[in-house]
Amino acid sequence: MGHVRTAFFLDFDNVFSGLFKLDPEVAVQFATEPGLWLHRLSTTLTPDGPRRWLILRCYLNPAGWVNARDTNGEPTRLYFSRFRPSFVRAGFEVIDCPRYNATKNAADIRIVVDAVDALADEARHEEFVIASGDSDMTPLLQRLRRAGRRTMIVSPADAAEAFTAIADQLLDSQQLLALIQGEPVDLDDFDNGAAGYQATPASSSKAQPSGAGFVPDEAYDQFRAIVTADYEAAEAPLNMAALAYRLRGELGPVVGTSNWFGFGSFARALETLELPNLHMSQHLLWDDSRHDPPEPAAPGAPRTVLPEPVERLADQLSLPRLPQAWWPSIYETLSAYANEHRFNLTQCTSWSRDRLRDNGVPVSRGAVAFVVRGTSFGGYPLHRQPPPTPAEIASAFVNNVLSRADAAQIPFTDEEAAAVRAWLGEAA
Repeated sequence: MGHVRTAFFLDFDNVFSGLFKLDPEVAVQFATEPGLWLHRLSTTLTPDGPRRWLILRCYLNPAGWVNARDTNGEPTRLYFSRFRPSFVRAGFEVIDCPRYNATKNAADIRIVVDAVDALADEARHEEFVIASGDSDMTPLLQRLRRAGRRTMIVSPADAAEAFTAIADQLLDSQQLLALIQGEPVDLDDFDNGAAGYQATPASSSKAQPSGAGFVPDEAYDQFRAIVTADYEAAEAPLNMAALAYRLRGELGPVVGTSNWFGFGSFARALETLELPNLHMSQHLLWDDSRHDPPEPAAPGAPRTVLPEPVERLADQLSLPRLPQAWWPSIYETLSAYANEHRFNLTQCTSWSRDRLRDNGVPVSRGAVAFVVRGTSFGGYPLHRQPPPTPAEIASAFVNNVLSRADAAQIPFTDEEAAAVRAWLGEAA
């Protein structure tokens, strides 16, 4: 299988600052070990073969910094210039982009110019990966789409819907942190709301692994044998999360290092097995000739009728469509996690989802991650010491949602804003 010729443009300040708000330790790992996550990215969410990086550019303000704490816990500044050598060693061309005013550097302009120039290169770039959450680059994605190029956005923040909707692939904060830490970038269980079932037939065409060149055939054959045996013996639909967990345990590290044998997710790897009469939902798989299909919605997760202002936010900002009574439970669970654990976003979303479901609140990891991001960008990250209270999490999340609505020019009257605050469970 051939390679996908790819151009990669990284707005370092934008991505690093966003990651740092979510998880400072992982942000530093991102900046000090770019070669590791770049190798993993070469086989992530690429159906036509592993990526070959024809262009690798990192746009960085060497005088930029974030507020941090030293080993003694004292406030200090973490300057971006510290990370420049790491990207040079990883093969990036580092472009210095100092600020030209009090708040903005020229990285986004340089990326746009360089990407458009790359379109005219003699060597055709089949894919453009833009690592940034800056919606100012929406016209660039439109230009690349007109030119027939595939695009991927890598963003640690909740980028504007108009920006992400144009791209062929989006690697969001949860998936980016998993990529950096060497965990499987699994797209399963990341619906952004209640955990409902929407059954669709599995693809009938055989997918191709993006990492076929390095995936051990023996491990894939064992994967096929385990899944096929369970599928044929099953008397009812199989839980995909439980099956994936078991496979990770039995097959070992190859699942993570190959990112499900190069297919990018557990569901995609399943499709390649071409199991007879296979149907899959968000959470279950079943034989349509032997099993009764699952109920169209999970117990306790009916279609929620939202107030009109909240419906606007769900449509335009992808706010999870959750019942009003669930929001306080989410804030309480996140606060409990922050008090009981050293923060890790992947662990946090999984642990919180399981705790909430045990308490009769069947939310998805995607919905939990949405709240965690909003809380972090609202000024109360879960890694803060002392950990934030449920009330602080609620206030930070709601303020961030309304701030994003204002930035997206979603108009609200004072009464409508009050209705949003009330629905999302912010204490008066």
